[in-house]
Amino acid sequence: MTSLEDTRLSMLDLVAVREGGSVAEALAIALRTAQHAESLDFTRYWLAEHHNMPGIASSATAVLVGYIAGGTRRMRVGSGGVMLPNHAPLVVAEAFGTLAEIYPNRIDLGLGRAPGTDRTTMRALRRDRVESEADFPREVAELQQLLAAPQAGQSVVAMPGAGTDVPIWLLGSSLFSAKLAAERGLPYAFASHFAPGLLHQAIALYRSEFRPSASLARPYVMIGVPLIAAATDAEAEFLASSVHQRVLGILHGDRRCLPPPVKDFIAGLHPQERAAIGQFLAAAVIGGPSTVRAGLAALKQATAADEFMLVCDIFDPELRLRSLDIAAAACKA
Repeated sequence: MTSLEDTRLSMLDLVAVREGGSVAEALAIALRTAQHAESLDFTRYWLAEHHNMPGIASSATAVLVGYIAGGTRRMRVGSGGVMLPNHAPLVVAEAFGTLAEIYPNRIDLGLGRAPGTDRTTMRALRRDRVESEADFPREVAELQQLLAAPQAGQSVVAMPGAGTDVPIWLLGSSLFSAKLAAERGLPYAFASHFAPGLLHQAIALYRSEFRPSASLARPYVMIGVPLIAAATDAEAEFLASSVHQRVLGILHGDRRCLPPPVKDFIAGLHPQERAAIGQFLAAAVIGGPSTVRAGLAALKQATAADEFMLVCDIFDPELRLRSLDIAAAACKA
């Protein structure tokens, strides 16, 4: 079996609001989860930017990064990611530069090029700006400059931000960001936790075209992995029904709070719905300890990923922590 000992574990949190729960409770659960992940020696804890989505409380991503970093001690904390079309690069540089000054050597800046929401909400965020494909590479370069040491004659300096060299990651679910990350010599995170279709093609492109940079000597690949781990395969499948319900809602344009698990939920769906959920969660690892270890090992063998970014949406917060325990043990066994 493929060794998992050299694979780092991290976590991506959308800060799900549970049915019957509140935003304040969701934020408290996120902090407790981050503290538990740190106790398991997870490498980093990222928050994802989404807007105008019922049940997701991670819209003010930089604020949440500070909240989680302030409640932990050594684990890296960052964005997975900031959706750059929604923000002026200077604002992002100042926010993450400030975080880097408060929490030195602990802040990551993951960047995505999708708006992370619908067009109407995007206009509410950036007014009437029209985005083009050329904007993202240019704005990534602008951010790199703003976070680097100021150059002589530089007209705009991020303060705080300049000289902090906050590590920039590029995130994506297509080939665009894979190619750009390779060209810039940046680490790359593939969003296989919800769009695994181009996973292998994207990381192959990234590795083949990678150019070493001052910040990264060799390719570094992180992949998103939906995880539902439990004492048995049957219990894990039951707990996964919360995610299955939410994915079905996404596919039907009906976004809601994270629901409690339902027995035999998948069995009651139309075959096309089951297939769509299966495609969405094709990279998921769901099961008891031995199944989880085998699933993670298979992903490692297939992708040679340097790091797994776990996405663990379980309705019961304590069972979510147990799921992380099982994954951590699987990678040390």
